[in-house]
Amino acid sequence: MNIHQATTSFEKWTRECTPVIESDFRFKHERMRTTLFYFFRGTFYRWTQLFPEICGGLFRAPKLLAVGDLHVGSFGTWRDFEGRLNWGIDDFDDSFPLPYTNDLVRLAASVRIAIDGENLSVGFKDGCDIILEAYRQSLRDGGKPFVLAEAASHMEKLGIERIKPPKGFWDKLNHLPTVPKGHDLHVKPVLQEALPKPIRDFKIVHRRAGMGSLGQPRFVAIGECEGGFVAREAKKMVPSACRWPQDRKSLDPYYQQIMSNAVRSPDPFQCILKGWVIRRLSPDSNPIEITELPRQRDDELLLHAMGEETANVHLGSKRKIRAVLRHLQRQKANWLRSAAKDLAKAIEKDWREYRKS
Repeated sequence: MNIHQATTSFEKWTRECTPVIESDFRFKHERMRTTLFYFFRGTFYRWTQLFPEICGGLFRAPKLLAVGDLHVGSFGTWRDFEGRLNWGIDDFDDSFPLPYTNDLVRLAASVRIAIDGENLSVGFKDGCDIILEAYRQSLRDGGKPFVLAEAASHMEKLGIERIKPPKGFWDKLNHLPTVPKGHDLHVKPVLQEALPKPIRDFKIVHRRAGMGSLGQPRFVAIGECEGGFVAREAKKMVPSACRWPQDRKSLDPYYQQIMSNAVRSPDPFQCILKGWVIRRLSPDSNPIEITELPRQRDDELLLHAMGEETANVHLGSKRKIRAVLRHLQRQKANWLRSAAKDLAKAIEKDWREYRKS
């Protein structure tokens, strides 16, 4: 199956799982043609074919509940129960029981692609070594959440002086197109339940975000509460793309499970509600694009933090960690770099073929 056949098959399967927004599918294809990194992010379904094919030995590594579609754009910020600013992995749409190597190789492949696109300044060999050592050490130590709490010493762990909230956040959100009556897929009662109780009057807008999930219905409720705006996003759940090769369409509990078990100070507003992924939207509760980070940063520290955070998530599968550490000890020194390089080459080959269509 080539990239065109895989894309056609996957999108057909997605339409059978949920109603889709066709204009978002078209927009996704336009973006995927522009850069290799967008293509990489939008084609995790293809990764589910390529990884076992190219890295058969690593595919037989110990399994745990993995992120699945992990890459350098999978990280963001949120506020915990105490209102403290946290940083970590914030996208679990494709979480699934997978070899632990899947997340490490995919993260490292995204580093290779980001370096080639001049979005990271670290060398590829060094980047892989940093991720792997941070991951291994964090597994041994039991992990630790990235609770930033605005303290400079904590921010330095990310190699970033400070994370700037997006400019004009509420203006941009309020200017999104309002969803016409009858086109909200009955999400209004779900959003009503997710909003603070004082809010009775709110509007629902359509939002485009991410890459892998473009096409899935994504709505945002915006209302005023005690002098300011409040927003909740609802994204329609679909099975992990790991289910596509099996043609399975039933939803799994992995999204909630992986968030609940990971070593983290959780976002109290992120949950699953009646088949929708709910999250609070605000200027400091957002995914962070690698291209939007301050240019003045330490990419080595940032990749070290990404390796640690990957371990934080994997530590949710406590009974698997000893087997993972034993497997890591048996691997050759360059295994991660070699596998990520091979996958990045295969993905670039697919991208060049895809752009011709």
